[in-house]
Amino acid sequence: MAAAWVRLCALVLIGVSSGAALAKDKTPTAIVVGGGLAGLTAAYELQNKGWQVTLLEAKAGMGGRSGLATSEWIGNAKAQPVLNQYIDRFKLETLPAPEFVRTPGYLIDGEYFSATDLATKQPATAEALKRYEKTLDNLARSIDDPMNPQATSTLFALDQINVSSWLDKLQLPATARQLVNQQIRTRYDEPSRLSLLYFAQQNRVYRGVSDRDLRAARLPGGSPVLAQAFVKQLKTIKTSSPVTAIVQDKDGVTVKVGSVGYQADYLVLAVPLRALAKIQMTPGLDGQHVAALKGTNYGWRDQLMLKFKTPVWESRARMSGEIFSNAGLGMLWIEPALKGGANVVINLSGDNARLLQAFGDKQMVDQVLIRLHAFYPQARGAFTGYEVKRYSVDAGTGGAYLAYGPGQISKYWRLWERPVQRITFAGEHTDALYPGTLEGALRSGQRAASQAQDLLAGKSFDPAKAVPVAAAAAGAAAAKDSKGGFFSNMFGGSSDKADKAPAKPELKQVDEAKQDKPGFFKRLFGGDDKPEVKAEPIAKAEEVVPAVAPVPAPQVAPSAVVKEASAKPAAIKAAPVKHAPAHKPAHKPAEPKKATAKSEPAKKAVVNSQAKAS
Repeated sequence: MAAAWVRLCALVLIGVSSGAALAKDKTPTAIVVGGGLAGLTAAYELQNKGWQVTLLEAKAGMGGRSGLATSEWIGNAKAQPVLNQYIDRFKLETLPAPEFVRTPGYLIDGEYFSATDLATKQPATAEALKRYEKTLDNLARSIDDPMNPQATSTLFALDQINVSSWLDKLQLPATARQLVNQQIRTRYDEPSRLSLLYFAQQNRVYRGVSDRDLRAARLPGGSPVLAQAFVKQLKTIKTSSPVTAIVQDKDGVTVKVGSVGYQADYLVLAVPLRALAKIQMTPGLDGQHVAALKGTNYGWRDQLMLKFKTPVWESRARMSGEIFSNAGLGMLWIEPALKGGANVVINLSGDNARLLQAFGDKQMVDQVLIRLHAFYPQARGAFTGYEVKRYSVDAGTGGAYLAYGPGQISKYWRLWERPVQRITFAGEHTDALYPGTLEGALRSGQRAASQAQDLLAGKSFDPAKAVPVAAAAAGAAAAKDSKGGFFSNMFGGSSDKADKAPAKPELKQVDEAKQDKPGFFKRLFGGDDKPEVKAEPIAKAEEVVPAVAPVPAPQVAPSAVVKEASAKPAAIKAAPVKHAPAHKPAHKPAEPKKATAKSEPAKKAVVNSQAKAS
């Protein structure tokens, strides 16, 4: 009897150890939701680590948010190390950038000015731009660690101020203010909707990076070429597969695409916040995450490519790289057409894009063409057609890219960097240093893949938390009591006046608008030195599932290989994928002292003129 009992125990032990060995040897599985550059990177990195990966993309093509340019200016390895790493790995061809594109130019009342031209022909405007850049540099230097921009009560106070209020204090001449406004709305969003702390933090990140580093080369074909290079490496991609629901439990994750279900051990969510808000999640996200889905500001942009059979602008202007206009043409650049002629790519951003959201594509193009024709009378006769990308009204995007509004860093900073149970997050909006860029998207995909590996290995992550608002607000109140100091130097006068100044910035702008009463197109296409417009509120994201208490993170145990409830994988459509235009630092940026999170190697990235992140 005793011998039989011993044999039985031995058999049980053998079975348990064999099961553990099988579980250990089992291929881990992951689902990646989102086929932009962030999702493609995460899928590629996990597959290279031996995972079985299924990538689900809602749209018919891959590549995520995209631009219309047929090539993109990219930075060198100093400015965009991760981007250059993949370009080298996939052996993609780049071309050196000509010298004339490496510094911005200006189109002022229809006349092209290089930086040198501006200094000699419009010295007052040039000096005002220098004063703005110097003041902004001083503001950026106040942030020691760009990974923790709200570290002090004084910096926290900057998050309560919008950029427009700060610009008002500089009292820039009309033309300089118009150009500065256009730079900011092109790279981020309307100054009145942008947190001054976020603006300062981004300029701190890029402080010291030269224009030559930012636009060192050209990538023919743009980011779609990079996206297709990733696509060729991946084994399982399903397009036209919008995710409707996600369910997590102790054994894994189930993802629903209509009636079809996919199962895996872990999930990478690489979609914009507006798209994420439409996915039903069980268990639901906590209150802070739900508030971030609804409340985080996105920069708005519409991009137009006007096609001409012959160039209609003077050859001296060349107008390539970045050209900022004070007369309603936004930020634009010229590029050769693939079949002859020339194309003008124009970004309408911020409230300019918001005001045009009710217009049809042709109406919007007509209004821009009218302005271009006024400066270049041959424009109408040479015009042959157009293409339009409207990020501002894209239901899945809700804008072009992350652009924190006042108070939002204090609430949501780095919230999406940490996993929620079995889900890791990727996308330009999840990268603290380089949001809104190709570099940020690629970095976030690498981080999300690494975190999935950590979860598989049994590592636990603390719940994602933003800085406690109450404590920071108390610190800001203490800063308000002090005289002189930072705000005195930055804004003039005593610090308490500076703190009070932004109390009702929007109200002030509305009052000014009432006094001036400019017409619709005057507000849209220039005229005064404060082209901020009274815009409609940003459309709210759709309601999401009510938040429930988070379920404790389950023990990591690989589950079954990705299971598909439907038939064969759909073929990948090789339609051209294009990437959205990138936001750039508003002046010469600089490398941060502490530019890394603990889980990531130090990386520096740049915003290239046309590549926005996925």
